[in-house]
Amino acid sequence: MYVIPIGRDRHELYCEPAGDNEPDADQIPATGIFGSLRQRFKATLRAAEERQRRDAADAARGTYHRIQDRALGWVAQRIAEQRLLWNLRRQATAVAVHPPDMTFDQVMALVRRILQRDYERHRKWLVIDMLGLILSGPVALVPGPNFLAYYFAFRVVGHWLSMRGAVHGLCRASWSGRPCPPLTELRDLFTMESPARAARVHDIAARLRLPNLSTFFERVAVRHA
Repeated sequence: MYVIPIGRDRHELYCEPAGDNEPDADQIPATGIFGSLRQRFKATLRAAEERQRRDAADAARGTYHRIQDRALGWVAQRIAEQRLLWNLRRQATAVAVHPPDMTFDQVMALVRRILQRDYERHRKWLVIDMLGLILSGPVALVPGPNFLAYYFAFRVVGHWLSMRGAVHGLCRASWSGRPCPPLTELRDLFTMESPARAARVHDIAARLRLPNLSTFFERVAVRHA
């Protein structure tokens, strides 16, 4: 797990997706209403990741499919944001790769603060989206796929798995640290114009062998601009 500077005194946690470690809902019962949530979550996850693999040339399609693609694009972004917590659920040990100008104690204080923040945020949204899932029930009477229910089912299960990952990282995982000098170079990039910043981040990502870091960094840059 990488501790990414997003300014002089702000950081976010980041990990690269692992294709052979697809997050699932294995901590949710496979039968009854929870089994239905689990299956909807897996179906939405597969559809979103399949969309990520498709060529952008598919864009010239009907209105319905464009709306569906946009929805799956949103889901793909949520997968990228929550994958670290989903994967953390299963790890007995974890390595925090951090800028070398931070001590391990500083890094762990930061990691625990971020995990606690994420736990509280996902707990709040779990309640909100569970209500949305309940209220979406009447839509099931309309013929055709109930995309609204699938949307809320994905969010409910995603928030649940994220909460489990945050708790595991806070209470169970054994942490170690590893300094990484290139991460320090990210600290001042937020003051640069977008094209020049993107080029620098791409160079750092290539050196770290993190092909998705550039996308993550630019998304965070926009959020904190």
